[in-house]
Amino acid sequence: MARARRRPAVRKSIYDPVHGPIVLRGPSVELIGTAAFQRLWGIRQTGFAHLVFPGANHTRLEHSLGTFWVAQRLGERLELDADRRARLEAGALLHDLGHPPFSHTLEPSLREVLGFGHERRSRLAIEGAGFGGGEVASRLERSGQDPKEIADLIDPRGHRRSARLLGSLLHGAIDADRLDYLQRDAYYTGVALGAIDAVRLLDTVMVYRGRVAFAAKAQSAVQGFLVGRSLMYSAVYYHKTVRAAELLAQAALERSVGYPESARPILAGDDGDFFHRLAADPSRVSRDLIGRLRRRRLPKRVRILKELAPAEEGPWRRLLADPPARRAFEDSLADRCGGSAGSVLVDLGGIEPRDARSEDGRAIALVDEGRARFPFRASRPWTELARRPPSEARVAIYAAPELRATAERRLARLGRVPE
Repeated sequence: MARARRRPAVRKSIYDPVHGPIVLRGPSVELIGTAAFQRLWGIRQTGFAHLVFPGANHTRLEHSLGTFWVAQRLGERLELDADRRARLEAGALLHDLGHPPFSHTLEPSLREVLGFGHERRSRLAIEGAGFGGGEVASRLERSGQDPKEIADLIDPRGHRRSARLLGSLLHGAIDADRLDYLQRDAYYTGVALGAIDAVRLLDTVMVYRGRVAFAAKAQSAVQGFLVGRSLMYSAVYYHKTVRAAELLAQAALERSVGYPESARPILAGDDGDFFHRLAADPSRVSRDLIGRLRRRRLPKRVRILKELAPAEEGPWRRLLADPPARRAFEDSLADRCGGSAGSVLVDLGGIEPRDARSEDGRAIALVDEGRARFPFRASRPWTELARRPPSEARVAIYAAPELRATAERRLARLGRVPE
């Protein structure tokens, strides 16, 4: 009896404008075919940045493939064994499954509706306990991988020591995620501030005492990375017009009928689903806000608070933690200005908790002749630039264009503490 011939491993090569050919084999090809992964085609990587930077129409799927490519290079450079390399690559592909429409734009709504953010929702999708119907988990298991181990890399819950290195490669100060999105977002927005020296960083990365570090000769590349990331936040992600569009989208969702419970299917969809569902919402307010967003009739910034003393910041933080109270405050301001619900919006992005992944570089080690040093802990002009807040405004008030003059006049004396 003739022996059955083994099927050759499936291999795909996808051309990427940032990294060139991205090669996927076997299990990775299986994962990109899942519905949960293909959903990322419909989610813009940079939210509403395309309203300011017209080229920024790239998607979370492209970024996920790019993160996979960087993870491949990291695995090769660090000479990881086959098992750890497979886990790292799977985590890179799946790390953004939980994003809602328009990526980070609706993260506050996601947290209000579900009680957790996109990292935890990615965990649920990978483990088969959330949207996706267990398809991702079954394909991981079929390739011999434990879905929980992959989820732990994306949504860390006190990494086991053996997984700490892999976790930091996806969730660290300089990781596969950031090495892709800074280059990708700079390419598509045309903003050169994110043009980091990724080649140098990938060439000098190493493991030092079980943690990610870089050779001492990479100091300038690390400095460039940290400063570039900070500048991309202020120039692109926290651009005042981008923030205006994000506030408008969030307000449209929050003022839909049945919110927050009715938002669950919208948050599980993509950008197109968001517009389609809210354009047909029974709430006239929600439909009006969506119409404004589609026509780019964005709210204008009419008041900013650049500095807040600790005692002054407390009430604003309470609004940040209490979305219904924040909406009530917004509508009280709208009433003061003679506008309708949702016509005045409050941006609290300047007081949101910062990313916990050592974003200013204090934890980054440079290794020279077997000894590590941490030069990015010291305060220098460039480190202050890297650590600066992403927005000049701690709190900003936006009003519909037709209310701009009235709002500027009536809110000019708005106190630093909500009234």
